[in-house]
Amino acid sequence: MTIQESIKNGATISPGGNSKDNKTGSWRQGQRPKWNKEKCLNCGVCFHFCPEEAILFKDGKMVGIDYTYCKGCGICAHECPRKAIEMVKED
Repeated sequence: MTIQESIKNGATISPGGNSKDNKTGSWRQGQRPKWNKEKCLNCGVCFHFCPEEAILFKDGKMVGIDYTYCKGCGICAHECPRKAIEMVKED
């Protein structure tokens, strides 16, 4: 078997946002992001960094967080330039 033949049998890399097929919200381990609309610039940084497309935008503005898919990783809170998202204890 050539290297090329063995590579095609390797791992699959799924596209970003593949959680739409797998509701990953139940994976959260005690923390969830909380969005402060007043601090938000609607810059979209959180949207672009979220690995599960759980940040919701409509007409160029953030409208919320879809907790069905949010894993609670905290990347959105870490990357937000205005700290409009903070990690809080899960209700």
